[in-house]
Amino acid sequence: MQRYVLRRLLAAIPVLWGAVTLVFLIIRLVPGDAIQLFLGTQVEMTAEQMAELRRVFGLDRPVWAQYLDYLARVAQGDLGVSLRTARTVRDEIASRLPVTVELALLAVGLAVAVALPAGVVAATSRRGWVSPALSVLALLGLSVPNFWLGTMLILGSSRLGVRALGTYVSPWEDLGRNLSAMLLPALALAAGLAAALTRYVRASVLEVLGQEYVRTARAKGLAARAVLGRHVLRNALVPVVTVVGFQLGYLLGGAVVVEEVFGLPGMGRLALSAILQRDYPMLQGVVMVTATLFVACNLATDLLYAWIDPRIRYD
Repeated sequence: MQRYVLRRLLAAIPVLWGAVTLVFLIIRLVPGDAIQLFLGTQVEMTAEQMAELRRVFGLDRPVWAQYLDYLARVAQGDLGVSLRTARTVRDEIASRLPVTVELALLAVGLAVAVALPAGVVAATSRRGWVSPALSVLALLGLSVPNFWLGTMLILGSSRLGVRALGTYVSPWEDLGRNLSAMLLPALALAAGLAAALTRYVRASVLEVLGQEYVRTARAKGLAARAVLGRHVLRNALVPVVTVVGFQLGYLLGGAVVVEEVFGLPGMGRLALSAILQRDYPMLQGVVMVTATLFVACNLATDLLYAWIDPRIRYD
C-alpha cells in the first residue's frame, strides 16, 4: 500500500507541473495590461512610473525568466504576492478555500443521500410507476443548469421571506447562519450530481443483481434485505465511488458559477476576479491548489476501493 501511494504521489508531480505551466502561459496570452488593470482608469502615471511598477512586480523580464523564477519559488512553498491586493497568495487562498471545501462536501453529501436510496429503489422496483418516475426526475435534474436552479432558489426563497443571500460565516462561529448561507448553493450544485449518481447507482445495482453469487444467496434463503445489504450494495458501490470522487474534485475547482450567483467568497470567485484583473500570481496559485486537491481526491478514491471491496489490493 505504501509503495502504491508513493508511486501515485510521484506521478502527481508532472500533472501539477503541467497544470501550472499551462495556466502560466495561457493567462499571458489574454489581451490586457495587468498593471493598467491594477491601477484602474482613475490613476494617471508616466511611462517611467509604469516601467518601475513592472520592475517591482517582475513583469519587465522575459516570460521564460518569470517562469523559471516562479517554479523556483513554488518549490520552496512560495506562491507569490497578489498584484491586486498586495497580500500573499497563500493567505488569500487559505481564507477562501474553507468556503469551497464546505460547499463541495455539502453538495456531495446531499447528492449521495438522495441518489443512493433512489437508485436502489429504481433498480429493485421492476413493476409499477416508481422506476420510470425516478428515471424522469433524474433526467430532469441532469437537464437543469445549476446557475438557473440557483437563481430560482433565490427567487423562491425571497418570496417565502427566507434570506438566501448573506455574509458568509464560518461554521465554527455560528453554525445556524453558516447553514442558512450554504444550504441553497449546495442544493443548486447537488441537483445535477444527485441525478447522475441515481443513474449510476441504478445501473450498478442492476448489474450486481444478475451475478451468480446473488442468486446463490437468495437460493440459501437469505432475506431480500440481507442480500441487498451484504452482497449487492457493497459490490455496487465501487463504480459509484469513482463518480463521487471525481465529482468532488470537480466541485472543488468548478463551483465558480454557483459561488458567483450566491455571492460566496470561495475559490471560484477568487479565480474569476484573478482572470478579470490579470492577477497572474493569484490565478497560478488557485490552479496549483485546485489541481493538488483533485489529485488528492482521486488518490483517496482509489484507496477507498480497497476498503469497500477486500478483493482489491494495492501491493
